[in-house]
Amino acid sequence: MTVQYLVPRISDIPYHLYTLFLFTKNDIRTAAIPVTLFAVAAAPLCSPIHVLHSAFWIWLHLLQFNVANQVKAPEEDKVNKPSRPLPAGRITVDNATILRWFLAPLCLGYSALYSTQLVFASLEMQLFTIWYNELDGDKKWMSKNLLTAIMYGCLELGGTLTAGSDSSKLSQTGITAIQLSVAVFATTLHCQDFKDVGGDRLTGRRTFPMMFPIASRISIGLGLPLWSICLCYIWDFDWLCTAMFVAYGCFVGARFMLYRTVEADRRSCKYYSVSAIAPLESAAYAHQ
Repeated sequence: MTVQYLVPRISDIPYHLYTLFLFTKNDIRTAAIPVTLFAVAAAPLCSPIHVLHSAFWIWLHLLQFNVANQVKAPEEDKVNKPSRPLPAGRITVDNATILRWFLAPLCLGYSALYSTQLVFASLEMQLFTIWYNELDGDKKWMSKNLLTAIMYGCLELGGTLTAGSDSSKLSQTGITAIQLSVAVFATTLHCQDFKDVGGDRLTGRRTFPMMFPIASRISIGLGLPLWSICLCYIWDFDWLCTAMFVAYGCFVGARFMLYRTVEADRRSCKYYSVSAIAPLESAAYAHQ
């Protein structure tokens, strides 16, 4: 695809739509679906159609982040994720860069259809995206973990505002749930870096698992059960729900500590993506 064909022919539209999907494919289960469910639970849902509004807002902003991230280090994806659009040859780096900066005003414009508050949520997401990618915030493990957690919070904020009956404000429960979610992600999201160590070395990125391979796994093994207990206490769960959350947190944490191959880490990340919905379940429970 060359610059003169950025406006596609009708027959090319399915190809380009699938290319856009491939930019976000690996994050559908780990980000788009959990954050959408979080938004639906944390917001006083106005109508079922607002679920689609929320899901599209989240996916659009996830797309602009992923394009920016994948343009920056296409050589990493040749090792870790060769099916992505750039290593697969579906789009050139130059055209992906044009797409990256086209998506920025598109996200702001779409947010403006709802409320000023949603525009600010979109702008915050984009500023942190620039910090993470163009300003190399992902190169050191501490800033990488913190920025990723904050951007998850931005997605949750925007998704919750879009899903709610009033896109200009959040309930107190929604605010608390987002704050807790950011804290959980900031301290446990590095588990998703275990499977990508090989590609991260190629880009000079220094992730927590690379710097502290043993401590990083121990922190997950202990962190997930402890966060499960903490969240259950904060939201005043009954003993049965508490037991289920804590047991699942122990299961996922133990997997990361005991099974250390790349394939095992990939599978453990899928289980983690379910445990990451714990704050959303807590928020849903609090609304009952």
